[in-house]
Amino acid sequence: MANIDKLVEELGKLSVLEAAELVKKLEETWGVSAAAPIAMAAAAGAPAAAAAEPEEEQIEFDVVIKDAGPKKIEVIKTIRQLTNLGLKEAKDVAETAGSKILEAVSKEAAQDAKTKLEAAGAVIEVV
Repeated sequence: MANIDKLVEELGKLSVLEAAELVKKLEETWGVSAAAPIAMAAAAGAPAAAAAEPEEEQIEFDVVIKDAGPKKIEVIKTIRQLTNLGLKEAKDVAETAGSKILEAVSKEAAQDAKTKLEAAGAVIEVV
C-alpha cells in the first residue's frame, strides 16, 4: 500500500496541463477512454500493456510533391499560400519532385494541404 500512497501523493503534485497529458498518454497506452473508471482501466490495461506494446500513432506528417502537373502556376500559387514562400522559392519547390512543402504538421493540416494542391493539379504524397 505504501507504493499506492506514494503514487497518489505524486499525482497530486501535477499541474492541470500535466494531468491532461497523463490522461492522454494513459488513453493511448491502454486504449481506454478517460470516461471509464480509472480502477477498471488500470486493472484491464496493465496486463495488456505488458503483453504487447501498442504501435505509436503518427502525429506529425510531411507533405511531399511528386509532380507539379500541367497547371504549374496554380500549384506555385497554392504552395505560396500554404508556406508563405517567395515566388522563386515556391517555383523551385514545385519543380523539384520529392520536395517537402510542409514538415511535421498535423494530419488535418497535411490532408488540407494535399487537397488544395491536388485541386491545383499536383501529385502529392503525405508521409
